[in-house]
Amino acid sequence: MERLQLLVNLFAQSPDNPIAGYVAVFLVLFVCGFGVPIPEDITLVAGGIISGLGYTDVRTMVLVGMLGVLVGDATMFLLGRVLGERVRRLPLIGRFVTPERFAAVQQKFQRYGKRVLFIARFLPGLRSPIFITAGMSRTVPFWRFALLDGFAALISVPLWIHLGYLGAGNREWLATWLGRSRTGVLVALLLAGAVALVVWQVRRRRRAAVAVAVAVAAVPAAPAEAAEAPAMRAAAE
Repeated sequence: MERLQLLVNLFAQSPDNPIAGYVAVFLVLFVCGFGVPIPEDITLVAGGIISGLGYTDVRTMVLVGMLGVLVGDATMFLLGRVLGERVRRLPLIGRFVTPERFAAVQQKFQRYGKRVLFIARFLPGLRSPIFITAGMSRTVPFWRFALLDGFAALISVPLWIHLGYLGAGNREWLATWLGRSRTGVLVALLLAGAVALVVWQVRRRRRAAVAVAVAVAAVPAAPAEAAEAPAMRAAAE
């Protein structure tokens, strides 16, 4: 809870200027994307707390939170795409993206494929190495990375911010959730995201199957029309 209180104090330094709070939350989340050991979920909860205390608007805070995590994640992906192996020599990234983490990420890519980009949002410590590795591989289009990462963020960001918003006036309740149930919340988020992803894939396949069926059904129509044309000319003569 000490980190949480430090972040709350940082974000609420200008209580009469909500923009300062939004900017502070965005910048911390952006830095989190580089693998800096500042828990992203605690940062989002702190943003929710200052909204619960009336310093900022919770709906705007959700948008700022989404923007902060997605810009940070996209930066990691693009650095990997542009610099390749050289990205690991950058002082800030090389310090947190250790060889051990990089090897663990490669194993997860081999096991789960591109689906790991969705799971990465719920894997603190491996998130940045996963995004960098995805960019380095040059096999993942940026639009697919942004889609999977954005879909996962739509699940996690609002939940953590609203958790802080609801617990702003009851820190004991909030501490219970963060201390005892943090792992449970992450598991629940992962399960909810997995279910939503499966539902989306099933619907996409159904739409594709319907489109194929419509196309196949339309194919015999052309020969039938071609056969009717001579008959109509003969009748006319």
